[in-house]
Amino acid sequence: MSVRLNLLRGFELLCDDVRVSLPLASQRLLAFLALQQRPMLRIYVAGALWLDASESRSYANLRSALWRLRQPGHPVVVATPTHLALHDDVEVDVHLAIESSRRALAPAGTGVLVDGDDLAGELLPDWYDDWVEDDRRRLRQLRLHALEAIAEQLLEQGRFGQAVDASLLAIRIDPLRESAQRLLIRTYAAEGNWNEALDQYRSWSRRLRAETGLEPSDRMHALLDDLLGRVRRAG
Repeated sequence: MSVRLNLLRGFELLCDDVRVSLPLASQRLLAFLALQQRPMLRIYVAGALWLDASESRSYANLRSALWRLRQPGHPVVVATPTHLALHDDVEVDVHLAIESSRRALAPAGTGVLVDGDDLAGELLPDWYDDWVEDDRRRLRQLRLHALEAIAEQLLEQGRFGQAVDASLLAIRIDPLRESAQRLLIRTYAAEGNWNEALDQYRSWSRRLRAETGLEPSDRMHALLDDLLGRVRRAG
């Protein structure tokens, strides 16, 4: 029996590859426990998930959410009189994405190249709880740095198509992120696509000025100057 909890791109619980329908309260409980990654006191879980409820009502909500999680007949939560935790046998896509990100960010020469698609998808995009927002920001930055590390490694290996794909994944997460834009422009230039490199710079710099009023950094200007020099020499 396999149990997988997906939180990237939205909530999904799969038991033996069959999607399990759960009420929102039970979804929130599972997601909270998955993101904490350690046993949590029941009183803390109840208070965190039902901030505006009285202590008795929050406990009642927690008991109801736990009862509904027992309905599928699959082990998803370990419950003791004092603590709650996600069952060790539940595979969580966020945990896999964090592991892949850390492998990609390992010191030079020791990192394992991972698939950028493993890092795609935003954490619970339609949820607005404060505890989700905190983890969403943390995961977003980890994934961005990992995707850039993957793109850099692919560029060094001359695997330009995959480097472009990894850079574009990072840009999809943060379209104004200059470091990802520089990587994409460098990759276009390395494969000899001068026009694409220049077009990428122009479209990004226009958007940057329009949305933030900021100018590209000195590093971006240096990259542009180098690019224009190479175009002139090639012509």
